[in-house]
Amino acid sequence: MRVQGELRNKTSEQETKVDDSTEIVDVRPDHREQVRVGCAGWSIPRDAARYFETEGTHLQRYAQVLHCCEINTSFYRPHLQTTWERWADSVPADFRFAVKMPRTITHEAALNCNPELLIAFLRQTSFLHKKLGALLIQLPPSLKFDLERARAFLSQLRDLYDGDIAWEPRHGTWFSELASALFREFHIARVAADPACVPAAAQPGGTTAFVYFRLHGSPRRYYTAYSEHFLDTLAVQIVSLPPKVRVWCIFDNTASGAAIQNALQLVAKLKAR
Repeated sequence: MRVQGELRNKTSEQETKVDDSTEIVDVRPDHREQVRVGCAGWSIPRDAARYFETEGTHLQRYAQVLHCCEINTSFYRPHLQTTWERWADSVPADFRFAVKMPRTITHEAALNCNPELLIAFLRQTSFLHKKLGALLIQLPPSLKFDLERARAFLSQLRDLYDGDIAWEPRHGTWFSELASALFREFHIARVAADPACVPAAAQPGGTTAFVYFRLHGSPRRYYTAYSEHFLDTLAVQIVSLPPKVRVWCIFDNTASGAAIQNALQLVAKLKAR
């Protein structure tokens, strides 16, 4: 089985509220149609409810404003085909999901997995059909870079899937030039993460065709909201990228409801540029 990804190019703690005057029209600025801003999951906190329709499921309401999100529950357990298809049917045609790879592959097998595990996971993601936008691979902080293991895994994965892949390593050994070259070879986007395990982890790496920001909240992971200054700087960084680069920015500071607030703020800042 080969899963076809979309938009591929293998060659190439402070709480910040959205201002009441902010008008959310479209997540993608007119001059940056390949920019997607969203959250890990699609929960809508009470403080942000006024920006969304009142009818429909949380996902349906979320997807009318933001055009992408991460499915993180796939890391913990598989889902029924009907669940994947219901999610896909709940969102507009231009909405895309990133799907987190299961811990059985990334953590328990430490990438040294049987092909059947990958095939089973990719079969599930295929039920999203054209709404599948990317795979997210987050490694455990203890997993060091091993060239032979990483190359074997990526070769196996690329034999099965040719779409966009975001790779979030959390051990400093993954930020060497050798690792970066491997990412470029397999057209992998190394995640630009906050907080960063080493300074280089804050910047995108790997392929230049696909960039993936993953913002967990800092200093209190999953809780802290990002400041206006941080979001202004991020907006400048995004619009400074070449126009054809596919850009995702996912806020994972969801525990306090900050993620969706920050996503809406960033959308407004991008549209103003």
